[in-house]
Amino acid sequence: MPTEVGPNKRSRRAEAEAGAQTEPHARTSDSGGPDRVDAVNQVFVQFKYTYHNQFHKAFPDEDSLTIAKRYWFASLEGYPPAVIIAAAKNLQRSSEFLPSLAAMVRACEQGAALLGLPDLRQAYIEACTAPSPKREFAWSHPAVYHAGRAAGWRLLAAEPESAALPVFEYYYTRYRRQVMQGQELEVEPPAALPAETAVTLTPEELSARVARLRDELKS
Repeated sequence: MPTEVGPNKRSRRAEAEAGAQTEPHARTSDSGGPDRVDAVNQVFVQFKYTYHNQFHKAFPDEDSLTIAKRYWFASLEGYPPAVIIAAAKNLQRSSEFLPSLAAMVRACEQGAALLGLPDLRQAYIEACTAPSPKREFAWSHPAVYHAGRAAGWRLLAAEPESAALPVFEYYYTRYRRQVMQGQELEVEPPAALPAETAVTLTPEELSARVARLRDELKS
């Protein structure tokens, strides 16, 4: 006859299973970056090594640490994982004392700025005024370049703000969301020009190729 699990044993088992969910492990979100559970675990690991004595005084045993992780996880639910990790690093650089949850929430409120993302207006002006070739420009963040390229450089240069800004905003919001979820964006370097031309081109073919290269260098 199977042995029944009493209330106390069942409670301890449930706590152990819940606690295991907050232990450090490699989990990723749908975007490929860390999920929120992993982000909170990383924060506690960072704080443990930065504020060693203060950390162990605040969380003297595994039970208190597990409870704190659950509470932080619930309180930081509205913030993307990349923002949580960036906020913790920012606090480590600026505070000699173990940050409280309230300080962590205030740091997370900086949101996109923590990741180097300019606000919409700044990003739009940057995309409109960046010189060609675009890929060689020193962008404040790759998301601005990708949003401008997706919106279309000609649109940004030729259309009034009333028409161009909504298009740019749509793409910038999409790329900014990807960054805040932990995805890394890069500006690919310009394509290298061929060392030599193996085939003799007609004047028409040469003009067409030069036009294509000019368009590529503008992107």
